[in-house]
Amino acid sequence: MKTVDNFNFENKKALIRVDFNVPLDADFNVTDVTRIEAAKPTIIKVLEDGGSAVLMSHLGRPKGEKRDDMSLKHIVDKASEILGVQLKFVNDCIGSEAEQAVAGLEPGEVLLLENLRFYNEEEKGDEAFAEKLSKLGDIYVNDAFGTAHRAHASTTIVAKFFPQNKCFGYLLAKEIEAIDKVLASGEKPVTAILGGSKVSSKITIIENILEKVDNLIIGGGMTYTFIKAQGGKIGDSICEDDKQDLALNIMSEAAKKGVKIYLPVDVIAADDFNNDANTKVCDVTNIPDGWQGLDAGPETLKNFKEVILNSKTILWNGPVGVFEMPNFAKGTIAVGEAIEEATNSGAFSLVGGGDSVAAVKQFGFEDKVSYVSTGGGAMLESLEGRTLPGIAAILN
Repeated sequence: MKTVDNFNFENKKALIRVDFNVPLDADFNVTDVTRIEAAKPTIIKVLEDGGSAVLMSHLGRPKGEKRDDMSLKHIVDKASEILGVQLKFVNDCIGSEAEQAVAGLEPGEVLLLENLRFYNEEEKGDEAFAEKLSKLGDIYVNDAFGTAHRAHASTTIVAKFFPQNKCFGYLLAKEIEAIDKVLASGEKPVTAILGGSKVSSKITIIENILEKVDNLIIGGGMTYTFIKAQGGKIGDSICEDDKQDLALNIMSEAAKKGVKIYLPVDVIAADDFNNDANTKVCDVTNIPDGWQGLDAGPETLKNFKEVILNSKTILWNGPVGVFEMPNFAKGTIAVGEAIEEATNSGAFSLVGGGDSVAAVKQFGFEDKVSYVSTGGGAMLESLEGRTLPGIAAILN
């Protein structure tokens, strides 16, 4: 796997695909700098070698329209502050204006190109557009895991114009290694914790990881489809009735492969879907009508903790309760605490996929697990066993 460590960037211009698709407030201030910070080590490596960096990214979904509210100029000040170098900015990402800006770059300088998605050709993976981008650098570096599952011009197609001079940035390399640790090279026992509301959104992940894990903890709204399929009473809990056969099939496949499945045994049930509802602890197979399970119960959390603490490799994808409401966040926090404890004892822990990343950030576990993935969709497709186009383009 070629990374920026395989290249000396002295007097070279690195064309780096970063993911600066960051949230902005009404005054165009960056409200979350995680993605900019994640790209910093790769950019600094190029500059310290004596090279210059040409950064390309998208921001939002302008759908081919040049929109001031989605201009990357709004992030120049914040990115300059984080990188410790004043970014130059150019109002286009291809053509003579961009080419002139690149030509004037001195070693140690960083240029940010305008939003790639101001051109429809970016998302279409247009080859002519990719070729124009390729004129802006000597070495192509992909460091945008969040878009690696898209065969866009800047993430995939452009790589073919750098047959020998292409590599992964540090962030993308770390993402690949983290996923490999869980799916291929991880020390056993390997435990996957899958939460969230729907079995249907996790089917392909479950099917792929059953070959790789020793334990599968299932939590969150998915629980109730499994419980109902086995004849349990789930009251008014969320359930995908048309996925009950699938749930039984997953349990049967797991048993054949020697994978232990851990479902909740008790839940915190509520008489309404709101934070101030009345609550009680219920056996997961006997939730009364008019009540719904909204968080994992105390016995369940004891069981989950025991499994997690006995694991050497842990994947966490999805919360085990409605963590957005404080009264139903205790289960998700307890799982985070158990993973933190296991990590401190030497386990490798990877958190990835939308809501679990949000939960980890909200409850302060970000620096207490081994790795938090930056790419929601890309992470999920990797766990499904797919080869991501942006990764394949560098490896080919």
